[in-house]
Amino acid sequence: MEYTIHGTVMQALEVTLTQGESIYTESGGMAWMSGGIDMKTSGKGGLGKMIGRKLAGESMFMTTYTCTVPQGMITFTPEAPGKVIPLNLRAGHSMICQKDAFMCAEESVDLEMHFRRKLGSGLFGGEGFILQKLTGPGLAFVEIAGEVQMVDLKAGEQLKIDPGHIAMYEPTCNYDVQMVKGVMNIFAGGEGLFLATITGPGKVWLQTMPLSNLAGKLRRYISTG
Repeated sequence: MEYTIHGTVMQALEVTLTQGESIYTESGGMAWMSGGIDMKTSGKGGLGKMIGRKLAGESMFMTTYTCTVPQGMITFTPEAPGKVIPLNLRAGHSMICQKDAFMCAEESVDLEMHFRRKLGSGLFGGEGFILQKLTGPGLAFVEIAGEVQMVDLKAGEQLKIDPGHIAMYEPTCNYDVQMVKGVMNIFAGGEGLFLATITGPGKVWLQTMPLSNLAGKLRRYISTG
């Protein structure tokens, strides 16, 4: 399997498959493809997995595309302006992603929902209690809104973040949510009541444009009358 990521702001992921190779995505995730690609939609993993995917922001049904000719091409596009990030996951290695980040992956990659360990992280973190967990082996792709910055935290090193800007992190990182200190900071700081704290070791991917922020800004210009 080979791939090319085209574009800058509205990227497109073009995957080249050889005969017998497969890739799966959520229902409706494919943009265009060449001839000789077989399409099969299923629950993939049973009812439990289907419900988990729905809670994690994906469709209950997954569609698998298999190449039936010597070589075929299939293209996937993101749902919002941003970046497509490839993840080459080794066996047993996982990545924790924000809700609705999954784009597509090889058949060997497992997609499931992930609960934040601390209840406060989910209730007050701003992006919900349920995330996505991708586990290898295999190649997977996620879509992140806006520009992306990766920070590699050392053991014990901390980063305080507006929760909406956390796009993805390694499971070795510890995620927690803390209340903002100071009355004026809470009521006039404009950052809400809580800040996320991620403690290393591990890598964290940050996004410059959380979709919730974008939706809130656009809502001002949409007539409700």
